[in-house]
Amino acid sequence: MTWKRVATAMVLIPVVVVLVLYTSTVVVAVATAIITVLALWEYFALGDAIGHRAYRLWTIFCAVLLVGSQWLESRSQEILGWPGPASYSLHRFFPAILELPSTVLFVFVLGMTVLMLWAKRPLVEALPAAGISSSALLLVALPLSYAVRLHNSPLGFGPVLLLFALVITWTGDTTAYFVGRAVGKHPLAPHISPKKTWEGAIGSMVGSLVAAAFFGALSNRWVNPQWEHTFSPMSQFLIMGFLGNIAGQMGDLLESAYKRSAGVKDSGGLLPGHGGVLDRIDALILCIPVIWYYLVLVNPVKL
Repeated sequence: MTWKRVATAMVLIPVVVVLVLYTSTVVVAVATAIITVLALWEYFALGDAIGHRAYRLWTIFCAVLLVGSQWLESRSQEILGWPGPASYSLHRFFPAILELPSTVLFVFVLGMTVLMLWAKRPLVEALPAAGISSSALLLVALPLSYAVRLHNSPLGFGPVLLLFALVITWTGDTTAYFVGRAVGKHPLAPHISPKKTWEGAIGSMVGSLVAAAFFGALSNRWVNPQWEHTFSPMSQFLIMGFLGNIAGQMGDLLESAYKRSAGVKDSGGLLPGHGGVLDRIDALILCIPVIWYYLVLVNPVKL
């Protein structure tokens, strides 16, 4: 119901804003790890619904390692001379290779090999278990871990950039919901999500662009002078809003496909009016890394 959605949002949004803007990246990393674990648990339940039992504990362990590696990588960039407060070398404690997300992915593969060869599960479960575990790490944990990199961006206003990704997603979801209910007539992807319409998708884009324009108008308050770029800050925020909204809507549809495959309406029931954690963050899973990689490609500052 609408009132439940609004009530839940009124409680969660202020908490998330304070977390993003007023806490350190290590706190954001811990929060990201917790959210990732909750989302993965719901993802595993979707797999259970179709008879695919994941290697849950190993996948969750590697997902937490993945978030940690993103944090270590962002701290290393500070140490190597980009903006940031770090004045010590993490390499005294962690070999550089352990800071790479790709290393965690390889460790995951090694662990999966051991589990598939020596676990006591029936051999017929090996391939389904590998599939659901690997897809959970690649489709949920890996892209979501970029929230840590974005928050600690060497551009100098990472918290604002992460908040930007959240806000364009929130406004896009909200406008899509109300526009779709009011005037939606043309199905967007009826075989995946019958209630989503082209009108709602357009409304979502407009909502995200309005939010992006707001950030662009206030960019002089937080944009670091070292943020060298080809386009004006307003143009960059609008481009990120456009790309982030497309990625977010694709993420929303992708999660709808998961649920439709499993034959369930919601991924969980933790958030009244919204369903589960995976339902709430589905758009962010793709929006956040797309904004990150846009910044990597467009700006000369190494991210």
